[in-house]
Amino acid sequence: MLVLFFLGFFLDFIEITFIVVPILAPIMIDMGFDPLWFGILIAMNFQTSFLTPPFGFALFFLKGVSPPEVTTGNIYRGIVPYVTIQLVGLATVIFFPKIVTWLPQIIYD
Repeated sequence: MLVLFFLGFFLDFIEITFIVVPILAPIMIDMGFDPLWFGILIAMNFQTSFLTPPFGFALFFLKGVSPPEVTTGNIYRGIVPYVTIQLVGLATVIFFPKIVTWLPQIIYD
């Protein structure tokens, strides 16, 4: 997850998906991890990449709609709480996988 998080700083989620997921997914499945849980972790990690500089799409969208007096530095400082919340959510899902797997298990069992 750390590698995916740091790759999200510099690459778009599509490139990371095409490069890293075909390598990691079979390994994680062979190690006995739930593929649904692993997919949710990857999606949450990629969601964070939308907010992390220098490639964060959401940052450019915010800059495009913000008033001229709002600088890019203001936007970068403003995303810190949101990235922190996303990382706490990612850690929660890592340590408590039932949070994301209980409903699909109920529906498909």
